[in-house]
Amino acid sequence: MASTAGEFNNYIDGEWCKSVSGKTFENRNPADTDDLIGTFQASVADDAARAISAAQAALAEWKQTPLSKRAKILNAAADHLEANADQFAEELTREEGKQLAASRGEVMRSAQTLRFYAVEGQTLYGETFPTDDSKTLVYTQREPLGVVTVITPWNFPISIPSRKIGPALINGNTVIFKPSSDAPLIATRLVEAFEAAGLPKGVLNFITGGARDIGAAITEPATVRAISFTGSTAAGEHIQRSVPITTRTQMELGGKNPLIILDDADLDRAVTLTVNGGFSLTGQACTGTSRVLVTPGIRKAYTEKLLEKVKGLKIGSGMEEGVVITPLATKSQLDNVLKYVEIGKSEATHLCGGERLTGGHFDKGYYVSPAVFTDVTQDMRIAKEEIFGPVIAIIEVKDYDDAIAKANDVEYGLSASLVTNDFRYIQRFPLEIEAGTVKVNGTTTGNLINAPFGGLKRSSTSTFRESGRTGLEFFSQTKTVYLSR
Repeated sequence: MASTAGEFNNYIDGEWCKSVSGKTFENRNPADTDDLIGTFQASVADDAARAISAAQAALAEWKQTPLSKRAKILNAAADHLEANADQFAEELTREEGKQLAASRGEVMRSAQTLRFYAVEGQTLYGETFPTDDSKTLVYTQREPLGVVTVITPWNFPISIPSRKIGPALINGNTVIFKPSSDAPLIATRLVEAFEAAGLPKGVLNFITGGARDIGAAITEPATVRAISFTGSTAAGEHIQRSVPITTRTQMELGGKNPLIILDDADLDRAVTLTVNGGFSLTGQACTGTSRVLVTPGIRKAYTEKLLEKVKGLKIGSGMEEGVVITPLATKSQLDNVLKYVEIGKSEATHLCGGERLTGGHFDKGYYVSPAVFTDVTQDMRIAKEEIFGPVIAIIEVKDYDDAIAKANDVEYGLSASLVTNDFRYIQRFPLEIEAGTVKVNGTTTGNLINAPFGGLKRSSTSTFRESGRTGLEFFSQTKTVYLSR
């Protein structure tokens, strides 16, 4: 069983089991820390070794399993998610804090992602090549990489794993899956979905625990042929430096995403895009808007409209109707945001927000009001460093060219958006902005499941993109075959 009396287990070689460490860790509701979600296994290197061994043992049979059967399992797992979407959404909101509607949307999106790869995985093909030798046929064929490790964050704790595990499995790989210790329950539910779908033992192995205890053990062995990681830039760079040259890596890391607003922009639309991009998920999205670059002609009017909107945002539990700002996911997230608010107050002009909320139900949760700063310049820390919370920095720019220069003047390049109706700049923007996801008159957040996703500069390894058809390519390798008679 996945759990007994509130204690949730690892899943290794088709069996739910406890860690050999005999230790567990707690997972609590960020909206009400009195609410214990459950306890989870504090795994160690021996657990990781067992998981890798199980994945290696299952590989030969799984990669020979017909594609149609693999696809059937992905679709059955999607069925399980959809059938239990209401329960899983409530658990996700209790665990991570986000709005209930957003949680349900994430569960349903994850099912859709598995269905997408169930279909697209059956369309990967090789090529044939002309040759002067009529007795020789030259072609390529795709094969799985082998054992792969998937490490995922807490902010989208089922949709990100789904877009990694789905393409890995349909390609014939076996998987070691380690979720964030801050959102392990919904990850457990995803594994249960594959178990219910009839996935053979050893094909998907699931261990929970801290990166310090098991990170190296699931990334550095040569048996692990690929790592797909989403998380902080520092952690991604550490993994990249530590793994063998034979290990393929896919890293989706941090962001400091700009929203550029030009003088001709519709102000109401610009404000809505700012709020939706900067404060949805309480700013805890790698593609969230953290910098707003505004031209002088509209800066004052835009700022006034933004403040009016921000001050009216409802703050509370994700279970409440109409709430926009939910709690931060963890105590460390809360501390980090409060730290940057104080930094911002020492650097720029503080317009509103950034207070730790207290009184009533706020006392038991990690609540902070949305913050806005203005008179921000490029050298300030709140303009350069990823905060990952509901904090927006307004930067005045002279014109479009100045906006592009300032937007690109950071180490990240994940997502960016331009708000304008001027076709000259609409046409130039995708060519000149240094970002992997580029939008015009849209939020910096959000991406399609059938479109590639990834960043530039220190936001990504810039090797293989996630999501869409390109997400399949990371988990397969090409072999060139010469057949002569």
